[in-house]
Amino acid sequence: MIALKATPFAATLVLATVAAHAQDLTNTGTQLAVQAGTTLVLPGSLSNQADGTLTVNGTLQVAGNLTNAGTILPGSGIVVMAGAIDQTLTPGGASLANLEVRNTGAAGQNRVLLPAGLTVTQQLLLTSGLLRTAPAATMLLPDGATITGEAAGRYVQGNLRVERNAVSGSAPVDFGNGFALNPNGNALGTVRVTRTAGLQTANVSFGQNPANASQKGIDRIWTVVPDQQPTAPVNLTLTWLPDDDNGLTFGQAQVWRMPDNSTAWQPVGSPASGAPRTLTVSTAGLSRWTVSSLANPLPVELLSFNAERQGDDALLRWATASEKNNDHFEVESSPDGRTFRRIGTVAGQGSSTQRHDYSLPDPNLARYAAEQVYYRLRQVDKDGAASYSPIRTVQVPAAGGFAVQAYPQPFGSELNLLLRTPETGPVTIALLDGLGRVLLTRQATLAPGSTVLPLPEAAALSFGVYVLSISHNAYHRTVKIVRE
Repeated sequence: MIALKATPFAATLVLATVAAHAQDLTNTGTQLAVQAGTTLVLPGSLSNQADGTLTVNGTLQVAGNLTNAGTILPGSGIVVMAGAIDQTLTPGGASLANLEVRNTGAAGQNRVLLPAGLTVTQQLLLTSGLLRTAPAATMLLPDGATITGEAAGRYVQGNLRVERNAVSGSAPVDFGNGFALNPNGNALGTVRVTRTAGLQTANVSFGQNPANASQKGIDRIWTVVPDQQPTAPVNLTLTWLPDDDNGLTFGQAQVWRMPDNSTAWQPVGSPASGAPRTLTVSTAGLSRWTVSSLANPLPVELLSFNAERQGDDALLRWATASEKNNDHFEVESSPDGRTFRRIGTVAGQGSSTQRHDYSLPDPNLARYAAEQVYYRLRQVDKDGAASYSPIRTVQVPAAGGFAVQAYPQPFGSELNLLLRTPETGPVTIALLDGLGRVLLTRQATLAPGSTVLPLPEAAALSFGVYVLSISHNAYHRTVKIVRE
């Protein structure tokens, strides 16, 4: 074991030469420990090989790259990335107790690059330079960990996730990544806030209007996932740096939200001054959030499109938050999901910045002679340009026997189960994940006819595909559901 210990005479060990190549250190088959009170300064790179172990209870300062393929025991010490050009930190699945970014390189060459996910359990400190994650990597700060020092020219680019447990009461919770939340008495459980920033990628780090690429938001999007959605409005505050203005100038600014089951942004709250780069709004739903200047609105056209069964018929409902040159909607149906035909036309509102709700019934689903019917919207502008909505499905009522439909599909914060039976008797509902594990069960008693059972527990599910297994007397049905 190589143990570096502080002495009364020196608390810093500087390795000017290691082996024959002077600046780089490779740890192979060795336990390398940096003791508390000791600083190990490496003027080059550190490679911890597959059979090496690195323990950091003091300070490990690296001027080159840090690559781990072995074991890192984070201890209570700090790893300092102190280069003068771009550095790469490859954690190899390990976590660190403390990490300081102290890169003094010139702009564009002062980054610590993170190609894979890293967890910092105590503190992430930015002294100079940037920490940039790969688009698929995330810097994670679990409950209790903090981030300090973000400012213009030094912050985390890419994905920064901060978690806070047992979020409740009426005291604001500052996540440290430009997001603060006052739960206003709601019990939200663990709240995970992922900030994606500085990647200059449309619909990844900033929202963009697909009809006008010049209409965009700041280069920051916050994705908020609570254990429990609020049952009453909460207050949230969004803050950003000049680095992420994304070329916008701010007189008035607007906060935008993208619901879980939508692909469109909708405005929240009233426009306010964007000069302080801080906006606060009240909301009853936590999902994706961003900001734009008032002169650069994001797309908000189609907020929702749902298809549900009502007895032997289907009812199509949709809503828009704004419309531009919208002439009409065409509702199309298909028995196989491939060949669609128009079943109705509904006039649009032309140009509007207000929410509008629409509906159209489709009678006698049995006429399709199919187990389920597929629906989509075709939105047509006054100049003839058209676009399509996502496809929704409705289960066709059986001529007899037992029928089941889950709606809406895909679902976000709400899921309902429509059960139709000719018999009285108990029903058992089991929700399974993709591995077949039972996540929850429900029991009820059905009477002949149709019964709607809300499944509020589904709102806490992670995004993905699940299966509902339903047993009623001698009947058994399975239904695939998608949470998004």
